[in-house]
Amino acid sequence: MEIKDLYDIFQKYPHVTTDTRNIQKGDLFFALKGPNFNGNNFADLAIADGAAYCILDEKPATENEKFIVVENVLETLQQLAKYHRETFEIPFIAITGSNGKTTTKELTHSVLSQKYITYFTQGNLNNHIGIPITILSIKKDAEMAIIEMGANHQKEIEGYCKYVKPTIGIITNCGKAHLEGFGGIDGVRKGKGELFDYIRENGGAIFAYDDYDYFHTMSHDISEIHWYGSQNGEVVGQVVSSDPFLDVKIGIEDEGGIDVKTSLVGSYNLPNVLCATAVGNYFEVSKEQIVKALESYQPTNSRSQLIQYKDGSKVILDAYNANPTSMSLAIENFAKIQGDKKILMIGGMMELGETSIQEHENILALIRKYNWKSVVLVGGDFGKINIEPFLFFSNSQDAKEWLSKQDIHNTEILIKGSNSMKMNLIVN
Repeated sequence: MEIKDLYDIFQKYPHVTTDTRNIQKGDLFFALKGPNFNGNNFADLAIADGAAYCILDEKPATENEKFIVVENVLETLQQLAKYHRETFEIPFIAITGSNGKTTTKELTHSVLSQKYITYFTQGNLNNHIGIPITILSIKKDAEMAIIEMGANHQKEIEGYCKYVKPTIGIITNCGKAHLEGFGGIDGVRKGKGELFDYIRENGGAIFAYDDYDYFHTMSHDISEIHWYGSQNGEVVGQVVSSDPFLDVKIGIEDEGGIDVKTSLVGSYNLPNVLCATAVGNYFEVSKEQIVKALESYQPTNSRSQLIQYKDGSKVILDAYNANPTSMSLAIENFAKIQGDKKILMIGGMMELGETSIQEHENILALIRKYNWKSVVLVGGDFGKINIEPFLFFSNSQDAKEWLSKQDIHNTEILIKGSNSMKMNLIVN
C-alpha cells in the first residue's frame, strides 16, 4: 500500500497507537516489534478491542480485511508522519539538548499557547517511535508545533529531521550525557548539532544561548540566529533568587523588562526560561502573556519539583534523568539553598562508557566540598569506588527504607538520579 493511500485511511481514523493495552475504538494499530516483543502477534486482539485497521509487517495467521501488511511497520509509521507533516505550513519548533529540553519544551508551549493553538510532545515521547506519533497527533487547527528530540548517538537527530522538517531549531546545551553512545563530549556536540545542520541546509531559524561559547561555533553560516543569555542577546536575564524557587529579571529587546517568579527549583533553569521568553517574543506574544505563562507553569514528572510536607521537610525531586552536567548543577544549587539539615540522595549515572568511574568520582569530590547532614549514594558505579564516609545502597528501595527510619523534620532533601535508578520511589 502506498503512503498516500494509508494517509487517506488515517484521515478517516486519525488516532494512532502501538500498544493494544490502550486501544480505543477506531484506532490505527501499528504492530511494532523489538528484541522482546512483537506487535504482529496481537493483531487479532487489536481488532477485537476496536482497532479500525492493523498495520503489520508479518503475514498474519488469519485473514482479515482490516489487516494492512507493509514491508516495515516502524518505517511506515515514520513515512506516514512525514506525509502528515508536509500538509502543514506552520512553524515546527524542534528542541534537543543534553539537559533541560523537556522543561524548555513545556515552558515554550506554555508561552506560545497564550496566543496560538499549539501542539507539543507529550511526556517523554521524544524518540523514533514517540516523535512520529506526536506528529500524527497534530490536528488541522494547529498554528504551532513543538517537537522534542532525544538522542543517545550520532545520526539520530539527523534521522528525526527527515520527517519533522523543523523550521526552528533549539539546542538547550551540550553536556556530559550519553557519552558512551556519542563517543565523548565532541560527539555530543556533533550529534546534537545535526539539528543546526538541518536548519543550515534547509533554511529556518535557531535560538541559542549566548553564554555557551560552543554555540557560536556550532551555529556558523546559519543565516537567522536569535541569541538569548545572561549578558547578551535579544532576551537577557539574571537570577534574582533561587531559594528554592527561581525568580528572574528579564530584559526583552524593544519590549522593556519583566520580573518572573517561577515554580521551578534551581538557577540552572535560567536558560530554559530565557529560551521560552525569546521564542515568545519572536512570535509576538505580549510580555504580559509571557509572564503569565512562565509563572503558571508547574513542573511535573520528577523534574525540578519541590514537595513540601507538613512536618517542615522539603524534597527537591529531580529524578527523571542524571548525567555529570545536570548532577553537578543540582548539587551546587542545593548547596546554596538555606538550611542546616540537608540530605543528599544521589543515584548512579548511566551511559557514560569508559569515563563512568571518573565521572562518579568527580561527583563525589564535589559533594565533599560541602557540609551535609547525610549523603546517600544509590546503585550504579558508586558501588565500585570508595565513597567513605557516605552511605551506599544498591537500590532505591533500600534507600527509601533507610530514610523512613530517620528524623527528617525541618529537613531539606535532594533526590537526584537517572530514571533507571527509580529514585522517585523514595518519595512514593
